[in-house]
Amino acid sequence: MRFFVLPAIVMALLATTTSGAAQSPVHPTPATADLDITGARVEYRAELQILVFSQDVAGRAGATTPPARGQMDGAPVLGYVFPTSLAPEDVGFAPGAGVVALAATSHPDFDDTPLWDEDGDRDYGNDGVVFHTHWVVLTPDDRVPGGLAVKETQRIEQELPPTNPGMPMYLDSPGFSVVLDGATLRVVVPLDRVSGRRDFAFDAVTAYMEVNTSDDARPLLGVYHVYEVFSGDLSLPYSVTEIGTR
Repeated sequence: MRFFVLPAIVMALLATTTSGAAQSPVHPTPATADLDITGARVEYRAELQILVFSQDVAGRAGATTPPARGQMDGAPVLGYVFPTSLAPEDVGFAPGAGVVALAATSHPDFDDTPLWDEDGDRDYGNDGVVFHTHWVVLTPDDRVPGGLAVKETQRIEQELPPTNPGMPMYLDSPGFSVVLDGATLRVVVPLDRVSGRRDFAFDAVTAYMEVNTSDDARPLLGVYHVYEVFSGDLSLPYSVTEIGTR
């Protein structure tokens, strides 16, 4: 197993208890204006060969974060998510079914970006609450109220990029910059990190997710509440806008 794997997190994720074990009811982070999407776009900036993913909100982007649960099981995850029409292999996953999404997430109970020190304090394992980026592959899952979950796998080495954090699901920690500027959240993605694609469709979502390690009847990381879908129907109606020329 590669050095990038996080043993403590993997052990917590895999050390499940008896199927159907009791767990506290899910209590999504209360909705705020910080999660109310008012605009979304993906811009291709030709002179820099980058894509800038943006969400505008009615409040302050990133100002709402979930309260810590104090353990991995039931750990809350809050996300600004961009579902796309990109293929899994475009961002380093093995080919297969599922919706590729770029997510900026906050989760205070664990840190899954060991190569990045998001809060700049030189401790690489304590800043999960700071909004940071993931690629995920989402698949339909009627076991959770949001109807979606992150695709799971036990074949980490064969199916996931080398920058995945060692969790047994289609999740990667690419280290893209998250810029919070008043009402706007931006994520900067080099074009070559999406295999040069700029012809993809996208949507914008804010959602509450939760880690589950105790109940075999639910996914490892599922969507439990959707605050906002910018299109209204998750139809991915938006396209990349080119800014400038090269």
